Amino acid sequence: MRGLTILTGAALVAAALTVPITGPVLAQGKPQTIAEVNVDVHSLASGYRVSKIIGSSVVDDQNTTIGTINDLIITPNDRVPYAILSVGGFLGMGTKYVVVPYSVLQPHDKTMMLPGATRESLKALPEFKYNT
Repeated sequence: MRGLTILTGAALVAAALTVPITGPVLAQGKPQTIAEVNVDVHSLASGYRVSKIIGSSVVDDQNTTIGTINDLIITPNDRVPYAILSVGGFLGMGTKYVVVPYSVLQPHDKTMMLPGATRESLKALPEFKYNT
């Protein structure tokens, strides 16, 4: 009987510790709120992983490679993603980075299509340089 009392007590303590958090939470002494977000995990699972996007070829309307996705950057305030493309050059020589909004890229086979773009139009974009 004593074992049953201990298990019942343990169950009550566990139940008390698993109460969902609905209000402000203190983290490092500062109040924070936790917002519940519903995500369609099935739709998300069919999405594109950043690790697979980086290094992908970017093609034009004729399926000709016009660049490579070097990086993805999200703006600090708006959290809008941009693709950093590597264009021009040969074997890393003469390559420059340019930026396009990620939203203009379209998945196409195992590449990303940039409709209406050409190698020359990408080379004409201002060069992007990372802050160091």
